[in-house]
Amino acid sequence: MTFSVAVSGASGYAGGEALRLLSSHPNVQIGAITAHSNAGSRLGELQPHLHSLSHRLLEETTAENLAGHDVVVLALPHGASAEMAAQLPESTLVIDAGADHRLEDAAAWEKFYGSSHAGTWPYGLPELPGQREKLRGAKRIAVPGCYPTSSLLALMPGFAAGFLENDDVVIVAASGSSGAGKSVKPHLLGAEVMGGMSPYGVGGGHRHTPEIEQGLSLAAGAPVQISFTPTLAPMSRGILSTATAKVKAGAGVDPAELREAWVNAYENEPFVHVLPEGQWPTTKAVLGSNHAVLQVAYDEHAGRAIVSCAIDNLTKGTAGGAVQSMNLALGLDETAGLDFQAVAP
Repeated sequence: MTFSVAVSGASGYAGGEALRLLSSHPNVQIGAITAHSNAGSRLGELQPHLHSLSHRLLEETTAENLAGHDVVVLALPHGASAEMAAQLPESTLVIDAGADHRLEDAAAWEKFYGSSHAGTWPYGLPELPGQREKLRGAKRIAVPGCYPTSSLLALMPGFAAGFLENDDVVIVAASGSSGAGKSVKPHLLGAEVMGGMSPYGVGGGHRHTPEIEQGLSLAAGAPVQISFTPTLAPMSRGILSTATAKVKAGAGVDPAELREAWVNAYENEPFVHVLPEGQWPTTKAVLGSNHAVLQVAYDEHAGRAIVSCAIDNLTKGTAGGAVQSMNLALGLDETAGLDFQAVAP
């Protein structure tokens, strides 16, 4: 069976990555390809790596151009996707790669995004407990943020197993500059980024903070509070998240048992891999793929679990998560269009 898929925001990084994956999907025919300021341009001018689609012209991002497809992927800035989604038929599978429909708490949305909450859609991270059933047959899906994807994959098994304290969680994550989008920003110029690292969103101000807390609270069955600090790394794509949490004093957990919680959680997952002991994640190991690699250790001195997780922020962290969730919603093989390895060196 073939499904027609339209992609908005196709001139940006997330939209371009979605097209890269969808162009080789065995069950997809690519329909409308749209943009805003770049409408009328040839896709090959803006996404020269998409050879099979290079001749296509970008259309205006309107409900009229997106309607009539089985699936619409919205790779738009927050605020824009909710407005567009509201104009699309309920029978269309709409996948929002933006933030508009991720949060359940309207107050948290208003605090971090400064606008009215648009509502909550099924969350497109199949690896979370019980999430696959919510995605099967869904007509609206909210793709997770890239930092939440790596952070939730890192810590979810420990909270689901009841091993970790809920109020002493620290996450420090480094991302490539593509995570900030494609629009020109002086601090993201190559001369500014290459050869150095810098923090941002320090002090609990990053917008992904409530999203990470939401997912970990779901896994724990109780509210989880985190301290999250993102950093900008001198690379174009990739995320390496290092997350630590206090192990419950009464849990009686030894290092082997702690590690086993992660091994058991992911042993049947097609895209999440707990590395052999002694091997640590690198962003290069997942470059261009929908895979995540992680390692867990126990810091006996501090009584903390330490987990490092690497993903490609544009693939598993955005477009790959969208396609994986789309497959579930349409009743396809979950790995369709995604079962390829990373690029090296």
